[in-house]
Amino acid sequence: MKNQELTLLYIFDAIMTEGSITRASERLSMTQPAVSNAVSRMRHAWKDPVFVKKGRQIEPTSYALSLWDQVRNPMHELSRAVSTSAFDPASSRRKFRIALVDMMLDLLWPALVGKLERDAPGVDLHAVPYTLGGAHMQLREAHVDLAIGMLEEHDHSLRSTWLAESGYVLAMRKDHPLAGRPITLEEFLDARHLLISPTGDTHGPVDSALDAMGLSRRVAVTVNHFPAIPQLLKTSDLVTALPDGMMQDERLREGLWLTRLPIEVDPISVYLIWHARHDREPGLIWMRSLVEFLVRERWQDLVGEMTDR
Repeated sequence: MKNQELTLLYIFDAIMTEGSITRASERLSMTQPAVSNAVSRMRHAWKDPVFVKKGRQIEPTSYALSLWDQVRNPMHELSRAVSTSAFDPASSRRKFRIALVDMMLDLLWPALVGKLERDAPGVDLHAVPYTLGGAHMQLREAHVDLAIGMLEEHDHSLRSTWLAESGYVLAMRKDHPLAGRPITLEEFLDARHLLISPTGDTHGPVDSALDAMGLSRRVAVTVNHFPAIPQLLKTSDLVTALPDGMMQDERLREGLWLTRLPIEVDPISVYLIWHARHDREPGLIWMRSLVEFLVRERWQDLVGEMTDR
């Protein structure tokens, strides 16, 4: 294969992965005109439009989709084979995109940003919203480098490592009619429940546990933003089940009453997830190790034995 053709495939793979000429140029450290010029050469060499405009976006042609299906895995394998250079955090200008829910962002970001400012001042860090199916697809399509969250599906393309586990605690305002004592199952079922749901779904782990018992509760309110929960609880009669590790934070607990749930709910496990193509990539290995250490360190600081308050 001629060097020119290999270069075009390299740029083509970046555009297909990023879905944007602008983002591909950033990924490749090339100017946008240079990438656009490469697209023109692709059209001439492959005798196909390759990419067509649709509004402000570009869409690959059928030929481009077929070509990418054939070349993307070999391209990733080739990149892995030659990616043997060491990663130097102090001099790197790397961008890392991590998909995670906001409660994990609150847990991890302050420590991670502080570490980067000290040891990797040129490294940029971008948070991306996390949903189960969405984050996994983003990893496969290289829209994010890492994901932090629950793991319900796994295949040969994804790798993961366990980070932490948390049970649940029931939270409500301190002067709630149910506060100050253990709550009964009947009271729990009769209460108005608040559920944090990034997707708006009204069925969570607590509901799965109730389903197994032939019971149900009323989810009266959902939110997709964890920091909104304490204020909602303090100004309403809502109750909510939350990860007990997160609720060890004094700032979140202030003004709230915490107690045990009257039912058993399977604990949630949090994983660090990445794509197999990054197994040997030095920058991602460094970031994975850093995230793993900081999450586990912070989680251990927060998780304690739950007692009624």
